[in-house]
Amino acid sequence: MIQRILTVGGLTLLSRLTGFARDVVLAAILGAGPVADAFFVALRLPNHFRAIFAEGAFSAAFVPAYARIRTQGGADDARLFADRIFTLLFISQIVLLVLALAFTPGVIALLAPGFAEEPGQFALAVELTRITFPYLLLITLVTLFGGILNAMQRFAAAASAPILLNLSMMAALAFAAFFPTAGHAAAWGVLLAGVLEVLLVGGATLRAGVLTAFRRPRWDGEVARFFKALGPATLGSMGVQLAMFADTIIASFLPAGSLSALYYADRLNQLPIGVIGIAIGTVLLPEMASRIAAGDETGARRAQSRAVEFALLLSTPCLVAFLLVPDLIMRALFGRGAFTSADAAAAGMTLAAYTIGLIPFVLIRSAVAPFFARGDTATPVKAALIAVAVNVALKIVLMGPLAQVGLALATSIGAWVNFLLVLWFARRAGFFAPDPALLRAIGKLAIAGGALTLALWFAAAPVARLFATWPRLRDESTLAVLGGLGAVVYFGLVFALFGREWLALFRRRKRS
Repeated sequence: MIQRILTVGGLTLLSRLTGFARDVVLAAILGAGPVADAFFVALRLPNHFRAIFAEGAFSAAFVPAYARIRTQGGADDARLFADRIFTLLFISQIVLLVLALAFTPGVIALLAPGFAEEPGQFALAVELTRITFPYLLLITLVTLFGGILNAMQRFAAAASAPILLNLSMMAALAFAAFFPTAGHAAAWGVLLAGVLEVLLVGGATLRAGVLTAFRRPRWDGEVARFFKALGPATLGSMGVQLAMFADTIIASFLPAGSLSALYYADRLNQLPIGVIGIAIGTVLLPEMASRIAAGDETGARRAQSRAVEFALLLSTPCLVAFLLVPDLIMRALFGRGAFTSADAAAAGMTLAAYTIGLIPFVLIRSAVAPFFARGDTATPVKAALIAVAVNVALKIVLMGPLAQVGLALATSIGAWVNFLLVLWFARRAGFFAPDPALLRAIGKLAIAGGALTLALWFAAAPVARLFATWPRLRDESTLAVLGGLGAVVYFGLVFALFGREWLALFRRRKRS
């Protein structure tokens, strides 16, 4: 299992790095004017639908169902189920696409009402949205194909797909001079990415002998069970999107720069969440679903405990660094051009507030896995909706005294509420009981994290003075030295505390 986590995590990291490069190219070519605003609105619409329906909700319902049917009924039953879901999914997406293309002006008027005052910008947003919206159909098929592959313990193709979006957009922007506007180039890059992703992940399913085909839909027991799980999962995804909308709406009333601070802080906060938390959750869900379907409850719990242990091992250094030197990190990564030291300080405080919730952010996918693996998507949604309510209420309360830092802090508190409720539900249902090995590992990682905290606390000022007279790369060099020192202290102590047990974890990865 560790080998598969490292595969997904490594590819996710590459996706985030190419995404950063894409943002740099977008800023350089598209700028921040009316064309850019029109493009980002055009991109937001299919992305929100994708986040609600395609990725989180669909995977949570489909992967455990497919893994269970394949384990209990065999490949033929699994193929029949996948074909029927594929057919229903394709038909529903075609209907949604037709409606979206027909009513695009009304949707843009609702999503970006301010564009109505600029007819040219409104028309451009409508035109670009009609280019980007078919991406939703394509990425939904990618999600289905990826779910099939994930259930078969094949993760590389689906994890690689997001990289194509970044590369495709950058390639299209390189030829922006041949399009009416740079926004048109970026929009066509999005659509091209969808085609490439379908070819990549669909090709992987073809090679694995599990490519879906159109089949007459039939509302049998398995299809009904799937949609029963899909409904609550979709509701939970909508709640998360509501909280994101609340951030944008509330931040628009705060002083200038608040939205930017939230954006840059969230970009860094999402790095460990994606590379560690989502990668581990992606691998753990089919692992637990297959074991539970085979009656191996003990093995399922053991897999969850090892996943949590591995997540904490990798996320602890991020937790310490983001809390102790967030402003240094912001200056080193973004502190150039129009991004001032004051901007870095504001973004750094926001990052520290987000980091308070980093542990639940990283572990939530592992925490909900026992429910999703059993086809129970309703229970985690109860926790998520309660957390969203707490999150939004706290945003309103904290926005006044703490500005955007209050929004990030509310998000972190909401994450803890969600995580603790899920753990409580899991313990009550008998789905989660940390084994002695996990409890020992948590204690050892706490010691290693404490040592790392002390090392950075005492070294930060002397190392900063060492580079204080450098005319360039002061912050970058300081961060590099502190990062190297922290890595030696943390992983050296981890090795000392875990010893052969830690090394055995990686030696066994090819058999996991």
